[in-house]
Amino acid sequence: MTGSWSNRLLTAYTLAFLVFMFAPLVLMIVASFNDLSPPSVVDWRGFTTKWYTFFWDDEAVLRADPVMRSLDRERIIGCFGNSLLVAAVVVPCALVLGLAGAVLLTRWRARANGVLWWVLLSPMLFPGVVLGLSALIFWRELGVNAGLTTIIIAQTTFVAGYPMLILMARLQRQPSDQEEAALDLGASPWLVFRRVTLPYLAPALASAAVIAFLASMENYNTTMFAKGGACVFSTEIGALARNPNGHPPIINAVGAAIILLTVAAALAHTLLQRREMRR
Repeated sequence: MTGSWSNRLLTAYTLAFLVFMFAPLVLMIVASFNDLSPPSVVDWRGFTTKWYTFFWDDEAVLRADPVMRSLDRERIIGCFGNSLLVAAVVVPCALVLGLAGAVLLTRWRARANGVLWWVLLSPMLFPGVVLGLSALIFWRELGVNAGLTTIIIAQTTFVAGYPMLILMARLQRQPSDQEEAALDLGASPWLVFRRVTLPYLAPALASAAVIAFLASMENYNTTMFAKGGACVFSTEIGALARNPNGHPPIINAVGAAIILLTVAAALAHTLLQRREMRR
């Protein structure tokens, strides 16, 4: 009897958790097809896809709509381009720093490993506001104006922790026999790393790159305080969401598109993994 109640309680908790997590996403997607601003699922004014076509509609179509003509499409697209530019620099820098930290913590055996662990991991534990403000103040003192440069520096400091953890987990599972055998046969440490360690890390590097890209694109707190007069997609969406008259449904459309792309990428990754397992 006790086990039955425990199972029911666990099932109820799981269902409540899933509803709490996914119900807002479902409502957001439904509201993105409502011809009403601010978006709503209660007050339905008709089905529309205009919030999705906002980014490529003709100017005449935008000017005819009272909500879309109040939005600066060119600025939003430009901010999205800035996000891609920042991520294009942050991702490789984060991978290099994360790989260096992972190799250092897994291959170097010393008493200072515990201290190094916390030092390298500390940027992930600090609030994003602290990282953004510290980057802004420090680099301003060196004559670097706030903008995309300080965004890249602040994001790299924060994002590098994710690849480090992923690569550490992979390195800790790597057998040391192959590296030791290569060294015994006369290979240099660099050759061993390039021909043995790096190929073994390739799947983890790909996963770390995806995680770093997503972390860079969605980062708001750190970016907000390091951007100065520049803009990226996350801060621009945040600015639109703070509209005192209610946020435009374009935000819902963007969110729905991101969810769709994320689910599609996850499904593609799962299918590729199953195909590799069958081989």
